[in-house]
Amino acid sequence: MNEDEVLAEFRAADALLEGHFILSSGLRSPRYLQCARVLMDPQRAARLAKALTDRLPAALRARITAVVSPAMGGVIAGHEIARALGVEAMFVERPSGTFELRRGFRLAPGQEVLMMEDVVTTGLSSREAIRAIEAAGGQVIAGAALVDRSNGTADLGVPFFPLIRLDVPTYEVDAVPPELAAIPAIKPGSRATA
Repeated sequence: MNEDEVLAEFRAADALLEGHFILSSGLRSPRYLQCARVLMDPQRAARLAKALTDRLPAALRARITAVVSPAMGGVIAGHEIARALGVEAMFVERPSGTFELRRGFRLAPGQEVLMMEDVVTTGLSSREAIRAIEAAGGQVIAGAALVDRSNGTADLGVPFFPLIRLDVPTYEVDAVPPELAAIPAIKPGSRATA
């Protein structure tokens, strides 16, 4: 699946939005990818997961024994990637502000894990999830995402494999261009801004 085909999947799901958006990071953007919409169709989610797993180097795929995702956005994406890889899927969550493995999920000491996100914007959430996985005993050998929105700046501290890179401008709230500032800002995600 090439980039145009991936974007066609987002457009078909009405998941590629245009407007003035407040991202989870607190930054502003004129475009937003709502991965929850693209993942609500199980067949579409499976196609995207297969496309992403096909891009992972074979030697890396062979080492992955579990996929762990940050809740909430990464849960479905992580589950589909785990299905495509034939390994277990788990997630970390923030019951009191910090990611942790709960619900009886366990990792063996040194277990090799792929950390899977839906969208990476700054990499902050991904790095927090990686720390939680490592605190639970896992060894994160790579990170992956359906979409890298970081404009190539996200450093997860491990090899990073996005399905697509969508280079969209982001702005600090006090540096929003006038044409974007003229549009009311909305927060389409589910997390409070930073």
